[in-house]
Amino acid sequence: MAAPMSPHDAPALIALHGTCSLLTDDGELLSLPLAVARARLRGMPPPLVIHGPATARRLGLPAPEHPAPWFDLLELFAFVCPATSAAPTARGLARALDLSDSRTGRAEADLLPVLMTELLARAAAQASRPAGADMAALLVPLAQARWPWAAPLREAMGLPPGPPRFDAVQPGDALRVWRQLPKWEETAQRPPPGSQPVTPTQARTRLDQLRGPQAEARAGQADFASVATHAFAPRAHIGDPQVLLAEAGTGTGKTLGYLAPASVWAEQNDGAVWISTYTKHLQRQIEAETTRLHADDTVRRQHVVVRKGRENYLCLLNMEDWVNTVLNRGRDASPGALITLCLIARWATASRDGDLMGGDLPGWFGDLMGAGQVAALADRRGECIHGACPHYQRCFVEHSIRRARHADLVIANHALVMAQAAWASPAGIADLPVEQEDNTPTRYVFDEGHHIADAADGAFATEFSGLEAAELRRWLLGAEGGRSRARGLRRRLDDLVVGFKRLEEPLDDALRAARALPAPGWSARLADERPPDDARPAPDDVAPAATLLDGLMAPVDKTPNPSEVFLRHLRAQVLARARGSDRSGKAAQHATALECDLHPIGDDLSGAARGLGRALSTLADPLRVLARRLHERLDEDADTLDSASRGRIEAAIRTLHRRALSRLDGWVAMLEAVDAPRPDGMTPTWVDFIRLDRREGQRAGEHDVGLHRHWLDPTTPFAATLASTAHGLLITSATLRDRTTGTEDDAEAAWDAAEERVGAQHLPSPAVRASLSSPFDYARQTRAFVVEDVAHDDPEALAAAYRSLFLAAGGGALGLFTAIARLRAVHRRIAPTLDDAGLPLYAQHVDALDNATLVDIFRTEIDSCLLGTDAMRDGIDVPGRALRLVAFERVPWPRPDILHRERRIHLSHGNASAYDDRIAQLRLRQAFGRLVRVRDDRGVFVLLDRRTPSRLFSAFPEGVVVERAGLADTVARVADFLKQDA
Repeated sequence: MAAPMSPHDAPALIALHGTCSLLTDDGELLSLPLAVARARLRGMPPPLVIHGPATARRLGLPAPEHPAPWFDLLELFAFVCPATSAAPTARGLARALDLSDSRTGRAEADLLPVLMTELLARAAAQASRPAGADMAALLVPLAQARWPWAAPLREAMGLPPGPPRFDAVQPGDALRVWRQLPKWEETAQRPPPGSQPVTPTQARTRLDQLRGPQAEARAGQADFASVATHAFAPRAHIGDPQVLLAEAGTGTGKTLGYLAPASVWAEQNDGAVWISTYTKHLQRQIEAETTRLHADDTVRRQHVVVRKGRENYLCLLNMEDWVNTVLNRGRDASPGALITLCLIARWATASRDGDLMGGDLPGWFGDLMGAGQVAALADRRGECIHGACPHYQRCFVEHSIRRARHADLVIANHALVMAQAAWASPAGIADLPVEQEDNTPTRYVFDEGHHIADAADGAFATEFSGLEAAELRRWLLGAEGGRSRARGLRRRLDDLVVGFKRLEEPLDDALRAARALPAPGWSARLADERPPDDARPAPDDVAPAATLLDGLMAPVDKTPNPSEVFLRHLRAQVLARARGSDRSGKAAQHATALECDLHPIGDDLSGAARGLGRALSTLADPLRVLARRLHERLDEDADTLDSASRGRIEAAIRTLHRRALSRLDGWVAMLEAVDAPRPDGMTPTWVDFIRLDRREGQRAGEHDVGLHRHWLDPTTPFAATLASTAHGLLITSATLRDRTTGTEDDAEAAWDAAEERVGAQHLPSPAVRASLSSPFDYARQTRAFVVEDVAHDDPEALAAAYRSLFLAAGGGALGLFTAIARLRAVHRRIAPTLDDAGLPLYAQHVDALDNATLVDIFRTEIDSCLLGTDAMRDGIDVPGRALRLVAFERVPWPRPDILHRERRIHLSHGNASAYDDRIAQLRLRQAFGRLVRVRDDRGVFVLLDRRTPSRLFSAFPEGVVVERAGLADTVARVADFLKQDA
């Protein structure tokens, strides 16, 4: 491409999978095949594009490094409109900029200059506002990095050429965003909440206020709000919460239905209700509904808080490290890193809460600028130094924690809630300081409650794997060579322990013992079957740095690394016993994971487990001593410790328990049970198995190996740790139960199964059950088909079926898959044809975009198509014509792995087939539930699996008749039914 020029004279380009929309520099709008467009671009000046990396991929070109040879409107949007969401398409940007539909037109390449003009005008309007000074300062390093938009922005903002004035904001100051962020201040601890109940009348009155006078009343919503008050009644006995299981059919409006009583209870009892849902995207959907409670943003921030794990937020210390690195390199700094840093700085000062993952940083930003750079800005390795951090009082995470302590509604996700419950359960928790990170809630609402068991399974499982153990070693010892900035435990606790021999000794002992964990390079040694030795010199975090001569003369430690010995024997057993490994003992190339039972266990693996257990105990003991002595120092030095040091010590104790001791204790307990006798005929508490994971793609090969321990029933620890400490639980979903045939026995059995899935049967008192039917007329609004003449094992036939169905629907189609490989195979075969028909195709596991962004595009581009797996099956909300067809490639049977096998045996009450059916039916119900989201929706559900048994048809709503037909007949009937809604 030619040298950079003014974007006002640039051509504009939108590349799809098969064609391009091209606006030439002389104003001619063309539709060209990709090959022709690629050839024309070679002689053209840099074009206007939206999402340059995706454009390059579609053109079959390698994505160049920044600064890229194009004017990317997403980069301009990120600078001018930071912390603003927009689908990364022409129509998506137009909607985010509030452009009228008359200006949007067909959203082809001729819209791009309109979008650019609007964005530059908005930049000009901000020049005289407070943000304008920072924008002007950031344009200096951006110009240094040769960012294409730097000069057009300076011109639009009326900035003079050359460096900024002496009295202006300096570029380095604009990058040091932590200086501009507000500080949190400590407040008095919130008193315990009251126990006043919420009456049905109060709940209905609040619901009417939330809906507004013009809103259409939803059938069942007021009834839902009334019955939901049961979860907010006072608890009568300790360990016996008020529990409500409420199945609310799609369209009931359950979000407002539970927000009404929850907000009333919070106000009159001065307490917080924690609302937990399954995904981060759904958290934001629930938060959006709270605008009905508090329209003013400032007021809403006081009353409503979104909480996620620490690894989701911008770490200001990591940001400072990056800023210093870039500024110290001066003109030698990487242009790409400098551009990314400036755009992150713009976002950080505008962000509501610093949420990098699913918050107000657009989901496409990582693909645009580099996902690795964005991830490196978060604390994803548990290295937070809490009170020792110079930015502690400006920390986004600490802000959200403190806001949550005084909020009315805390919107969390199941993973965080379960993780907090799991953290509270290990032995030794009594050593923690009394003050907790969050006030313990007494009332919970679990939306998408059918995922409770899955979330509990992940939180309460124990896994000793190479990756997990190596990560703990890195947390303890820091970077052992390489260019990593990882801080070891010594550096994080440096000034707290130096000079205190009682603290230094256990720290030194622990760091020496940490060498029993897998050393750098463990994976290569394991795969190459090299000796599992750790002959590396001790890192600086273990002992004072030695001279080079000392290092050369020191004897090499040839003691086998006990972790690597254990991992080697795990690998040998799984390769020997797992289905899917070939005669050479190597895993089959197509297998993404191999599993085998731990028992019967060989003598070699048994001995390795005992040796590793001793080594891990040797590591845990001094860490426990260190935590205890740090706690003692809080008392012994109470009269000399300042508040900051005291806070740091408390944080250090919590972190030692959460990050290291809870994990080590779980590993030791699991290893000690390896040789325990296994009584015949008794239902096991845990399921133990070995798993060898493989990496797909260009770097295919063994990825990790480990010993896994899962609760047979993961709702057992959920009930013991969280449900039993709560006062009230509302568990709701559109799919808590199987649909029954209508007999009393079937209805009772369906509720019993629902209680088992959420753990209610482990609580002393029975749950109150409620069912609210969907207000939709599914018999009129939907059609359902099973296609009988598509071979399930023929990728060409499957792709042809998807292609025909998507074309018949005219887009607005969601294709669901039970296997990523089949999704990719279908995408590859159908994308060009759909593009030729003007139906853009997007796909999870193909497009380098997060799921929320893909859904935003799908919702915005109403004739687009989307392929996805289970994340797209559950919980996405796409009302209207944007989603009018759901096509599922196979019956979503449970994965036939060891864990499912054991649960099928012991939890199915002797009816294993019904257990499998129930799982498949609930998944089909979730998939079907994507179709109709509002009263006027119409849609078709197609299952491309001729083997589908008729007994599964009870998964579909009453009135829906599932028809078996050939593909041609189905395609014709899909087109005819949806044509009525066009």
